[in-house]
Amino acid sequence: MKLYYSQTSPFVRKVVACAIARGLDGRIERHASNPHVSPADLVADNPLSKVPCLVTDDGLSLFGSQLICEYLDSLGDEPPLFPGHGAPRWRALKLQSLGDGILDAAVPWRGEQGRPREDARDAIMARYKAAIARTVDALEAAPPHTHVDIGSITVACALGYLDFRFGSDPWRSGHPRLAAWYEAFVRHKPLAETAPV
Repeated sequence: MKLYYSQTSPFVRKVVACAIARGLDGRIERHASNPHVSPADLVADNPLSKVPCLVTDDGLSLFGSQLICEYLDSLGDEPPLFPGHGAPRWRALKLQSLGDGILDAAVPWRGEQGRPREDARDAIMARYKAAIARTVDALEAAPPHTHVDIGSITVACALGYLDFRFGSDPWRSGHPRLAAWYEAFVRHKPLAETAPV
């Protein structure tokens, strides 16, 4: 398998963490790519020119971390990251949505910070920041579980991205339960080996 990636993408981190958790990391060839310049090889496999993009062994291109992680979960012999049914499944998928929602706000917020200030841009950044704050509050009220699944991996990747990109604007203040969960959870091999640098 071939994975187009960017070193600092939190969505790529999520995919690689899932691959490690499933015992598949050694089967994936990593191909560094800058999606912002739409390189021909990436665009040929993903017309959206986004990372992560995984090309399977049989040549199928998959893009979007949710899809790629679900595909990886269908391979290997490790315990599944996507619970099969019932309350555990819906909780894991809800946590994945919360974590992805943080990233859907944090990644463009980070991009907007480098641009000249103006009222419209400030309003957009305030909206992103408020969405993240509300989501972190919700996670504080009901922190993720301690076992490794798609929900807990996604939330940990999202919080790690906030640390990586917004160290001066910490999420930990006022969220002791979530901070304690995070500090313990990132010791798991899939998160420890994918920490952003």
